[in-house]
Amino acid sequence: MTTEQKIEKFVLRNSDNGYFTKVSTIPYKFEISQNKVWSIIGELLENGNIESIHDEMTGEMKLCKIGKTYSIMGLEKNRRAEKYKTNKKFNKSKTHNTTKQNS
Repeated sequence: MTTEQKIEKFVLRNSDNGYFTKVSTIPYKFEISQNKVWSIIGELLENGNIESIHDEMTGEMKLCKIGKTYSIMGLEKNRRAEKYKTNKKFNKSKTHNTTKQNS
């Protein structure tokens, strides 16, 4: 299997699991140069199996299977909301316990 095929398979698998693939992770995962990554990404986008978006906060390019962008964005939103709720509960109980100990 070529590096291009491995990268495509990786992106498609991440998409099927509900995650985007950040372009910046590919050089580390596959031990290839940044220039080679952009060349491969260009080919994959041109082939039509993969699409890209840019992260609203960082501007980083993220990849996914064609047609999965909005479903993955929804899953990311739900994960962020759940993480926020969990952190809020944790911090609230931590503050409450600290207050009790100081009394």
